[in-house]
Amino acid sequence: MILLFDADTGQVLAAMDSMEITTLRTGAATAVAAKYLARRDSRIASICGCGNQGRVQLRAIKLACPLEKAFVWDIQKDAGDRFAVTMAAELGIAVTPVDDLPAALRQSDICVTCTPAKKFFIHEKDVRPGMFIAAVGADNEDKQELDPALLAPKNKVVADVVAQCATIGDLHHALTAGIATVAGVYAELGEIICGKKPGRTSAEEITIFDSTGMALQDVASAAMVYEKAVKEGKGMRIDFGR
Repeated sequence: MILLFDADTGQVLAAMDSMEITTLRTGAATAVAAKYLARRDSRIASICGCGNQGRVQLRAIKLACPLEKAFVWDIQKDAGDRFAVTMAAELGIAVTPVDDLPAALRQSDICVTCTPAKKFFIHEKDVRPGMFIAAVGADNEDKQELDPALLAPKNKVVADVVAQCATIGDLHHALTAGIATVAGVYAELGEIICGKKPGRTSAEEITIFDSTGMALQDVASAAMVYEKAVKEGKGMRIDFGR
């Protein structure tokens, strides 16, 4: 649950189901990252993980980039098949389920990982120059999706929150392996959005967004939902009295 309070009075403004808000803001964060870190001509994406978050991620990437095709991969083949049918119809692009993930990656401009994996499955050797990777699934210290070698300083690694990614993100595993350093992280996404640092600067560089999720994103999203609900007269109003 998300509880939204008035910052001046402390009054409770709204109680909301957090699941939908958190799911959508996670996709929105990837779309923002893609705006600054993906190549402008990115047309093919690989989505790893065909659950609800995978659907949100593909929708978000389609809004940010001129996608024409998506490969989708899941350890449960039937999940990938169902995903492909529904998302192709919804987005009007080719969506193809694949068993050979490395082959799909070698054709892709973008890769989004949103799985509960505890051992990395995106290998450095399968990532081609110019790819943008959004690593979404690792949100505790046991989860891992990316080869630690990908987070070495030679690639442009961007975190939502560096300190948090160093504890629970894919960055955490690269630090433990001695492959990366906190100082080697290029930037936090907010620094790029605010213009303190440039985003992608070449067509060949590999850019990686380590997305662990920020509470502030939930607050901002909840505030937008609340304002829209008030404007449209939606939701249940509860009078607690004085």
